[in-house]
Amino acid sequence: MSKIVSDQADGLRRLLARAPVRVMAVAGLLRGMGVTSVVMNLAAALAQQGRQVLLLDEHHPAPESICSLWNIAPAASLADVMAQRMGVEDAMARAPCGVGVLPALEPVSALDPARLQPHQVVLIDARLDPAGNLSPLARLAGELVLVLRADPTAITATYAGIKRLHYAHALKQLRFVLNGIGDVQDAQRIGQNMAQTGSRYLGVSLESAGWVRSDAGLAAARLQRQTVVEAFPASPSAEDLRHIAVEMGQWPWRPAEGPQPRPQRPVAPQSAMNPSSLSAALA
Repeated sequence: MSKIVSDQADGLRRLLARAPVRVMAVAGLLRGMGVTSVVMNLAAALAQQGRQVLLLDEHHPAPESICSLWNIAPAASLADVMAQRMGVEDAMARAPCGVGVLPALEPVSALDPARLQPHQVVLIDARLDPAGNLSPLARLAGELVLVLRADPTAITATYAGIKRLHYAHALKQLRFVLNGIGDVQDAQRIGQNMAQTGSRYLGVSLESAGWVRSDAGLAAARLQRQTVVEAFPASPSAEDLRHIAVEMGQWPWRPAEGPQPRPQRPVAPQSAMNPSSLSAALA
């Protein structure tokens, strides 16, 4: 009987080992959008749900990078893991919330999700190149989530950036999170208008992934080197972030192949954007 139970357990472990790894890139098309904060909090919220989460830090070793904010020091990088110089568990550092973190500054020619197991979800704190395009690593993700503030400057920059990404990477769909929201009804309205604008004027499917309300808990948690979902779980921002994390688990799974490159085309300058489309997003 014990042998049967052991065989069943071994079979379950093999099945879980073959489970697909979800790879999602999170980025901002303008500085100061709070991308790193959103990524860290979503990772912590997913870990609270029992998920094995790995964060890839493309901003390491900057002072505001994930590794710096959590004060952790991974032994190696994503490039080392992909080159099989070190296993992921040995290379990464683990944050107090249970999330694994790997620096990902060096370029990788390919991303083999199998080498990142047993992690089930991989989130990339993505950076843009000098031209404003996705990093090589972010292009390999199966999902792209943009973080932006609900103000005219951020929406204008995001509108232009999405058009640029569409031309550069043949991007057809992405999701967005409105960060630092004061009023939920405003967030819902802006999210709906942005989705309509993306479909009508950009030829891109824009889907709202939700919003994060602004509250004092975010800054207080940061001072404690914690996420708000850990330090102040009853705060409005923590509630919003947990909701987004739950929704992420329901998104259709896409393999980590990334948007396909296509020949570069001239990108319309920001001044050439249709004013009515921008006003629609803000109305």
